[in-house]
Amino acid sequence: MNLRHLRYLAALAREGNFHRAAESVHISQPTLSAAIRSLEKELGVELVRRDQRGYQGLSAAGYMVLTRAR
Repeated sequence: MNLRHLRYLAALAREGNFHRAAESVHISQPTLSAAIRSLEKELGVELVRRDQRGYQGLSAAGYMVLTRAR
């Protein structure tokens, strides 16, 4: 597990938007999205709820991972 990916998850939860979260950690939005998807794949759970419009919040598993990471 990459600690950087956990920081990205925390930034996404804090900012509530992929673009703003990416800016806050000084990376591109596609890099942030890829890191979150990588973390989801590694853990085998959906961490972020998404729809056609984008970020809809953390899933229950996302909140659990974020709590443990903090």
